[in-house]
Amino acid sequence: QVQLVESGGGLVQAGGSLRLSCTASGTIFRYNFMGWYRQAPGKQRDVVATITSGGNTNYADSVKGRFTISRDNAKNTVYLQMNSLKPEDTAVYYCNTKTPFQYIYWGQGTQVTVSS
Repeated sequence: QVQLVESGGGLVQAGGSLRLSCTASGTIFRYNFMGWYRQAPGKQRDVVATITSGGNTNYADSVKGRFTISRDNAKNTVYLQMNSLKPEDTAVYYCNTKTPFQYIYWGQGTQVTVSS
């Protein structure tokens, strides 16, 4: 059974930084496509950043230059380093994985709140 467990969320002032972690189990992590998504109250869930098994990354325009996604295959973990945080970054952040067989799994989410 695939499980994704996120951590690292919290309350931070505008301009601050947080690092989110997502650790996977029950899957051969190094082959998986990984992503971070976020959902603000009353809004749809949107992609924030993704990273392929080969390490290629992609970012939403709103976070380019501020957020960095990375992965450590030895630890089965994907990270999201968030710098220069803004109040509009406030949301529940979800980790996502897609296996080579196209199965998709989600974590439970972690709250990020940025105060102005």
